[in-house]
Amino acid sequence: MLEARGLVVRYGRRTPLTAVDDVSFDIHEGETVALVGESGSGKSSVARAVAGIENLAQGTAEFVGSSVTPLRLRRRRADLTGIQMVFQDPSTSLNPRRRIGGQIADGAAAARARGLEGSDPQEWLERVGLDPAAVSRFPHEFSGGQKQRIAIARALAARPKLLVADEPISALDASTQTSVAALMRDLVSESGAGMLFISHDLAVVRRIADRTLVMYGGRVLEAGGTARVWADPQHPYTRSLLRAIPEPDGLGRIPVAPSAEERASWSTHPPVIE
Repeated sequence: MLEARGLVVRYGRRTPLTAVDDVSFDIHEGETVALVGESGSGKSSVARAVAGIENLAQGTAEFVGSSVTPLRLRRRRADLTGIQMVFQDPSTSLNPRRRIGGQIADGAAAARARGLEGSDPQEWLERVGLDPAAVSRFPHEFSGGQKQRIAIARALAARPKLLVADEPISALDASTQTSVAALMRDLVSESGAGMLFISHDLAVVRRIADRTLVMYGGRVLEAGGTARVWADPQHPYTRSLLRAIPEPDGLGRIPVAPSAEERASWSTHPPVIE
């Protein structure tokens, strides 16, 4: 469904900064692929590149056989309208002048344009845990977490073939993060779609992702089935990342920062790609 090969993203002209360096991966139908790593590792740049929002300095991204090109101000080709993206900050993706019901209806209209059934906005609000009667309200009347659920509802209403979700649950309450993430996974899986899921919450990633890609310094250092990556991490950075997951056992351990030698090994150890 999605084939990304040798992705390179750079920012700046005079002294370009390489944010993504030779990243390759596939996403198959019905599959959820997670992209994890610390802040600044290049995860969001990868997401924006495969969604057609960011220019590629090198490499290719193909969606169902068609090259993904940056949107700019032109209308997206019909064969690429099956890509939807959920951003980390919903305030930048919701129109403050329009009622949320109309914005979710836009997603349903995109589904109908591709010959798919478009569900009612109230139904999508209910599925993400919001009051269906809220369709007549404006974005400023909702909290940050509620806005994110609205953005997720709009993206899912379009019944995308590929959902690119960049930290979609970071603004949600801890009590709803796992359920909303699972809803996203189930809906894309049931429709034979795929999802690129970016999150700092490794516990959620472990529950919903079929495969996991671990990024550091703009490169994928380890990639494999999620169960294998958690049970038997091969790269030293992956082992360090998993050690940082809080354990709710009440013992209150103080995390130990990696040594300079360990950090150096993250860049020198060869990537482990399955």
